[in-house]
Amino acid sequence: MENVLFHVENHIGYVTVNRPEVLNCFNYDTLHELQEVVTDISLNPDVHVVIFTGAGEKAFSAGADLKERKTLNETEVRRNVKAIRDVFNSIAQLPQPTIAAVNGYALGGGFEWLLSCDFTIAVEGVSMGLTETSWAIIPGAGGTQRLPRLVGETKAKELIFTAKKITAEEARDLGIVLKVVPRGELLSSCQEFAVNIMKNGPVAIRQAKYAITRGINTDLQTGLEIEAKAYELTIPTEDRVEALRAFSEKRAPQFKGK
Repeated sequence: MENVLFHVENHIGYVTVNRPEVLNCFNYDTLHELQEVVTDISLNPDVHVVIFTGAGEKAFSAGADLKERKTLNETEVRRNVKAIRDVFNSIAQLPQPTIAAVNGYALGGGFEWLLSCDFTIAVEGVSMGLTETSWAIIPGAGGTQRLPRLVGETKAKELIFTAKKITAEEARDLGIVLKVVPRGELLSSCQEFAVNIMKNGPVAIRQAKYAITRGINTDLQTGLEIEAKAYELTIPTEDRVEALRAFSEKRAPQFKGK
């Protein structure tokens, strides 16, 4: 793969869209490669947390590759929109916690990419937003659905209808971004956060994510039933027994994800 880089280190999966010369925009080949990587991650028990980012320092991603888009007919445009929608849905549905390491512009599809992740840590002052209406289209990869769930209907409508760009700091204040850091601390901050997550039981983390993401858009009673089923899966694990044993022995638990 040329457009998407992936490696695993210390149970952290690192995924980088590698098109810095075009602000890490998504053409069809990039979306196809990213979908392959995400599918592999979903089946990889060695990956406990995933960090997504863009190559270089200018952009996380500036969205769709408009140079490619100009050459496409309507059928091909629909193909590309479906591909980006599908891959972001796949990211949102990953069992592992996901972190968007936003190193630069996150516009249009790039903003929808970070919305599909569980957490976003961004460099100070970077610009982000859903700019699609300025191109006479709408966010088509989850933006009209995920953004209102984070910031509320009125604020989401404002940002989408005006195609307004906001800073990382403004996005943090709205609850879109978890943390804003100096550029030189982006990767280390993401890694530190990932390590704090991975101190806990891997099965428990996956089941907690499942319960939250599946339950949040249901009524309370259905959500509680989802939670009960997720909890049930943690009871027979070796990690649960290990946590109790470690507590008794006054030591840190050694979780195995089993």
